[in-house]
Amino acid sequence: MAVAGALALGVASVVPVPATGSVPARTAAVRDVAGRIPVGAVAPEPSAAEVPCPTPPAPGVSSPPRPVPPPVGPAERAVGGAALATAGLVVPPGTPAPPALTATSWLVADLDTGAVLGGCGPHEPGTPASVQKLLLAATMLPALDPRQMVTVTDADMDFEPGSSAVGLVEDGRYSVELLWLGLLLVSGNDAANVLARLGGGAEGAAGGVRAMNEQARRLGAYQTHAVTPSGLDGPGQFTSAYDLALIARACFADPAFRRYALTDLAQVPAQGSRARGFPIKNENSLVGQYPGALGGKTGFTDLARHTYVGAAERDGRRLVVTLLGAESWPLRGWQQGAALLDWGFSLPRDATVGRLVEPGEPMPGSTPTGVPATAATVVAVPHTAGSGGSRWPGAAGGGLLLVGTALTVVLLRRRRGGDQTPADG
Repeated sequence: MAVAGALALGVASVVPVPATGSVPARTAAVRDVAGRIPVGAVAPEPSAAEVPCPTPPAPGVSSPPRPVPPPVGPAERAVGGAALATAGLVVPPGTPAPPALTATSWLVADLDTGAVLGGCGPHEPGTPASVQKLLLAATMLPALDPRQMVTVTDADMDFEPGSSAVGLVEDGRYSVELLWLGLLLVSGNDAANVLARLGGGAEGAAGGVRAMNEQARRLGAYQTHAVTPSGLDGPGQFTSAYDLALIARACFADPAFRRYALTDLAQVPAQGSRARGFPIKNENSLVGQYPGALGGKTGFTDLARHTYVGAAERDGRRLVVTLLGAESWPLRGWQQGAALLDWGFSLPRDATVGRLVEPGEPMPGSTPTGVPATAATVVAVPHTAGSGGSRWPGAAGGGLLLVGTALTVVLLRRRRGGDQTPADG
């Protein structure tokens, strides 16, 4: 079923901006008996008290207790603008109310201008799940040659049984390009381990994780601390909706990432007589079902619940949405992202409550508290211009892409689920 315009998905949709580009006059936001802001309401006037985010009735889903996040300093909360330093809702005055979502925090921003259009607890720490793979991409994509062939080690296969994987096999040889496709299309935790090892140099995957944390600091993502390269749960691992928007912006600035994220199918060919080849398909349903979709990343673990990052373009405007801690009822993670994209596109182009900081921009105030003070830099050697210009040969966007020349797969090691469930796909 195609998703277009304002989604008709059974929860509060948004009011389109009139053709004149004006927004509705401010009125008091009237809530229904379930506490939801109905269709047609506008955002409430800001007040000294935090405004709760619009949410549907509780779905009654049983989940484990959320990890206790690290403290967040006032300076960290103010990154991007003072209005973003709230655990509640922040939207431009007089704009349509955002849709009711189960996500505990979210943010909508303009990929090009960096304007933040609105958010819910934008700096509140949350558990990332597989959207953390975007930080791995933002860190390692510029450093690794996509043509390089890599041999998988036993240590690369050390990830949670039952969690999502491409289907790599120990001692198999794969191109870096195939690893990126496996990472982004099917959320391969095996691919994440290999890419982190390659980018970590002599320190291996641990060095790759340190490089990810250093990149987070450079981007201004001060609530982000990676423990695993894949986003599989680890003690002290957190991010925020605001940080994810910074990370996503860095990813979408890379043409190779944009092409990978929009690939529909890729073929993992057989390696000799050891195993048959098989296709992998993009599990981000925004691609193919939302007009103008640019791609993104899904995620799920029991602790994180559903997490999502997605971007789309409409009328020359590119928006990104990030969300954490969602349940898949009544909307799946990507559908909640799509509803927020519809809301964002309905706002005037000059609507803003803050901004995404630029890489390397100093944080106002004190030293951040949520991220270690030191981290390794990426040590992988960038590929040269002799690669022929494009780092990603083949067709852009959807279609079938054949990658690699000597690839191995053992279907028995193709672990599914874990950090990405069918409800997220």
